[in-house]
Amino acid sequence: MAEKTEKPTPKRRDEAKRKGNVARSADLNGAVVTIAGLLALSAFGPKVLNSLRESMTSGLLLIANPDVVSREGVGAVLGGAFSAVGASVAPIAAVCALAGVGINWYQVRPRLNLSLLKPDPKRIDPRNGLKTLLSPRGAFEGGKSVVKVAVVGAIAATAVLPHMSELGGVVGMPPQELLSELTSRVFEIAKRAAAAYLVIAIADYFWQRRQHEKSLRMDRHEVKEEAKSQQLPPEVRGALRRRQMEQARARMMAAVPEADVVVTNPTHFAVALRYDGTKPAPEVVAKGPDLIAFRIRRIAEEHGVPVIEDPPLARALHASVEVGQMIPEELYQAVAQLLAFVYRVAGRRAV
Repeated sequence: MAEKTEKPTPKRRDEAKRKGNVARSADLNGAVVTIAGLLALSAFGPKVLNSLRESMTSGLLLIANPDVVSREGVGAVLGGAFSAVGASVAPIAAVCALAGVGINWYQVRPRLNLSLLKPDPKRIDPRNGLKTLLSPRGAFEGGKSVVKVAVVGAIAATAVLPHMSELGGVVGMPPQELLSELTSRVFEIAKRAAAAYLVIAIADYFWQRRQHEKSLRMDRHEVKEEAKSQQLPPEVRGALRRRQMEQARARMMAAVPEADVVVTNPTHFAVALRYDGTKPAPEVVAKGPDLIAFRIRRIAEEHGVPVIEDPPLARALHASVEVGQMIPEELYQAVAQLLAFVYRVAGRRAV
């Protein structure tokens, strides 16, 4: 295999992006959303506490009223509580959502590609997931996750351990002061952990970009072939493709006289089979619909190759087997019966 040492061409990059193959760090998404959430809590936190306090006070006042036992009263209490919680959380959730969308847009630069929405059984195949998990890359990602947790945990510990003696002083504080003190401590720990997480995420982002760039590398032959295809005008490329198809069709027709039997639809499809004993199963040496099928039948008749009408088998072979391939296992019995008939009645013998 040629060594892939060349940088990817713009076409290679564009094709990878169309398939959804882009450099992306999930850690960078998580770090940015975490920091955005902390900033939102710092900005909206006092307002959220006041709103929840007012909601709790009004709820307790309503509960103290004997009339609250009715369905309408309970609905008013729950409705007020949900409204207060929703109004308090909405700004923070909106900031986190915008941060998540923004950082994803920065990394991926999304492009509409409806082909990725098509169901693909390979994506949900547990065997593929297990292979990825047990691969060297999966082991590396697992080890990287352990290191990330250890580093963030160590940073958080450095924010707590030096102040353990001071935390003992919060015992006996009034609730208002206790809440303020605990909030301050928690935010201090969260800010340090988020900063460490952001540094790790940035490093991971550049690592993912490096690995993505490495996966797109090309060998010199691929670069030359792509350059040739890009330099040729569309008319020339089309003519080359037509010539290649004509040459492949000529080689296919030249193999028909060597076939053991031609299976027909009878007019729509024709498939020429050959079994020389050197391969485990018969192979398709020629096939085609309509005019190509007519030419296959005519060449077969000119060279004494038996032409047998078997529409179901002809359709199955034409749809499932390419030229040069052996027939699939599910068609072994039908083809074996056909060849046995040809050898017996038409007087042909396997080589």
